[in-house]
Amino acid sequence: MFTWPISIYYEDTDAGGVVYHSNYLNFFERARSEWLYAMNIKQATLLEQDVAFVVKKADIDFIKPAKFEQKLLVNSRIQELKRASMVFDQELVDADGQCYCRASIVVVCVALSKMRPKSIPQLILQEFQGAR
Repeated sequence: MFTWPISIYYEDTDAGGVVYHSNYLNFFERARSEWLYAMNIKQATLLEQDVAFVVKKADIDFIKPAKFEQKLLVNSRIQELKRASMVFDQELVDADGQCYCRASIVVVCVALSKMRPKSIPQLILQEFQGAR
């Protein structure tokens, strides 16, 4: 599991001070990007190699509203790892483990120039296999 801290800023919320629904996906995206960065994998380098990751499907469950100025954590796990895709289970929780939002995100590796699926680079596969 990879955990990344998130602070809820004013810009993340609606007029009532509650996180706007689409921002949960931004939090999950940030955590996945930070996971790659923690493995010393730079997305800019991947883009230069014609490798990109795109979200194919997102199944999201809004459990409890997160609010302005909260400090929360995004927990990310690999549920399934295939040759060209990964399924991430991600959740936004507080320090006590109370879940605010949970999602299953399917991410596909693509050749950016063609926007066609391609094999996940071996280094990334190995890193994620070790995290399972």
